Amino acid sequence: MDRARTNDRRRSGGGPRRSPRTAGRSQNPGRRPAAAPQGGEFALPKTITPALPAVDSFAELDLPERMLAALTGEGVTVPFPIQAATLPNSLAGRDVLGRGRTGSGKTLAFGLALLARTAGRRAEPRRPLALVLVPTRELAQQVTDALAPYARAAGLRSATVVGGMSIGRQASALRGGAEVVVATPGRLKDLIDRGDCHLADVAITVLDEADQMTDMGFMPQVTALLDQVRPDGQRMLFSATLDRNVDRLVRRYLSDPVVHSVDPSAGAVTTMEHHVLHVHEADKQATTVEIAARDGRVIMFLDTKHRVDRLVKQLLKSGVRAAGLHGGKSQPQRTRTLAQFKDGQVTALVATNVAARGIHVDNLDLVVNVDPPGDHKDYLHRGGRTARAGESGSVVTLVTPDQRRDMTRLMASAGITPQVTPVRSGEAELSRITGAQAPSGVPVVITAPVVERPRRAASGTGSSSRGRRGRSGQGRSGQASVPQARTGQGRGGSGGGQARAAGEGARRRPRRQSAGGSAA
Repeated sequence: MDRARTNDRRRSGGGPRRSPRTAGRSQNPGRRPAAAPQGGEFALPKTITPALPAVDSFAELDLPERMLAALTGEGVTVPFPIQAATLPNSLAGRDVLGRGRTGSGKTLAFGLALLARTAGRRAEPRRPLALVLVPTRELAQQVTDALAPYARAAGLRSATVVGGMSIGRQASALRGGAEVVVATPGRLKDLIDRGDCHLADVAITVLDEADQMTDMGFMPQVTALLDQVRPDGQRMLFSATLDRNVDRLVRRYLSDPVVHSVDPSAGAVTTMEHHVLHVHEADKQATTVEIAARDGRVIMFLDTKHRVDRLVKQLLKSGVRAAGLHGGKSQPQRTRTLAQFKDGQVTALVATNVAARGIHVDNLDLVVNVDPPGDHKDYLHRGGRTARAGESGSVVTLVTPDQRRDMTRLMASAGITPQVTPVRSGEAELSRITGAQAPSGVPVVITAPVVERPRRAASGTGSSSRGRRGRSGQGRSGQASVPQARTGQGRGGSGGGQARAAGEGARRRPRRQSAGGSAA
């Protein structure tokens, strides 16, 4: 019975099919091996089958009318380059390899095709039809929020399963049926091991931010999950950088992919300015406080949670409305902190790398590396919190004399030539570059995020929790009832969250392509 059901599903839905392939094999016919050049990144594979031409508008695409109407309603009218190039091919069932800096529009590039090709199908309990794998909780929530209007228009149910919250609620959501699952590898593996999820019906699989998944040690889990989806299914892989670990995924799982690279360096864009500010160690703290006291929001990155907590304490005493975000915070605390930053209660978000990906905040024009990042990929993703969706922004890195040589090498690896300026606190040049100003000196208090206790869910269906939507993260479009999740996924972490139909960023986004087009 199960075999017949699976065969029937393979013959129906999911769009055009290519010839079947064996899951997990080391190489795919029809794909030329890529030579790995110097510098860590591998050469992009050559597409053998000619790609369909790019489009100038979403109206030219084979999208359902209701999805086109949803795009118009969200103010998304002109596709970004990566969307224009890949969507005609992904809608036709081709595998896709997309490289582009964060904020380049990758989420809609894969999301619209995934939703359009799944529309009209219904998932059986525990058996999703489409899967998006991401490395962090923030990114999982960001992707779900960005795609929610279009999933609603396509009549599709979605579930977000990530670490840090109740696995029972996620299991209930999957038992209730969800066509689309957005997941981090560790929690999805947990659900599969419990028998609460099966991937045999997944016809479309997306790996978003594949480079970070490999960096975080998820490669064994990712390959184990990809070996469980339909071997004849469509795969799309999107990443800001392509190193040799990502090349392994491309060689093993993508068949003659359409390749599109937004930017060779995957990081430097004309709307982003890069500044390296040479500071003296004794003056670095005062310089940091003055930058944090600027008018407007800023994200500041430090290496450790202890340094984050110390800086937040100092900023609050100085009169700066600051809050910290790091792996030592609970899931609900981190969710609330991000909400406070987005609505302006907090103006300086001080974070470790947990905030380097998956956070989209409209009109954020400054990112500061108080501690220089460890490698160029961290630099690119930290900086990607600004200059999103075509907006302008600046990335500033404070560098002490003993860090200058390492920073020069890092910027060369990133393909960036920064503006280098020696500065001191109180000087006009620091204010010109960053908007720095003297803090008020009047201590402020930011109400600590409330730690919410998990609540039991009576059912995994969307209608069962309408009375407690604000607490459980219930969507407004029949999405499964699972808790909110907006924070970072640790290595192999466990827990879960489901997006609201319109997320925090979606309620405030302007009438342009932002949260939808640059969620990744």
